[in-house]
Amino acid sequence: MSKITQRISPFLWFDTQAEEAVNFYTSIFEDSKIVSIMRCGDAGPGPKGSVLTIAFQLAGQQFVALNGGPHVKFNDGVSFVVNCETQEEVDRYWDLLTAGGQVVECGWLKDKFGLSWQVTPTVLIEMIHDPDTARADRVMKAMMQMKKLEIAPLQRAYQG
Repeated sequence: MSKITQRISPFLWFDTQAEEAVNFYTSIFEDSKIVSIMRCGDAGPGPKGSVLTIAFQLAGQQFVALNGGPHVKFNDGVSFVVNCETQEEVDRYWDLLTAGGQVVECGWLKDKFGLSWQVTPTVLIEMIHDPDTARADRVMKAMMQMKKLEIAPLQRAYQG
């Protein structure tokens, strides 16, 4: 049994693809690993030996994935933000997470499992919090026209 070291952990409900999703996510993010897998026994709820839950880490953050059945689906009310320092990071995470998924807008996407992500350059947050509201507004307007966020055009909007 693994020891719980994080007070609050995201718990992700999948139909039957928890193991596939965890393998996908841990292949994308550094400092990621599967911590433990709990399989169903004779009492179920799934077939004996099938995955019930998987505890895992993404970039050091703990998560749990559950094969809970088809009655619960992800929605846009919850998303995960991937903070990126460079355009290369934005491009890498965007390309990997959108593979088989759906591009939304303003840096948002849904991965192939329907989970929502925001791939965000950290410089964007700095620019839209600038006390110069004209600068911040220009950046926000530029961002609202993008699908994947591009740092260079955001910086150009910031500069005016």
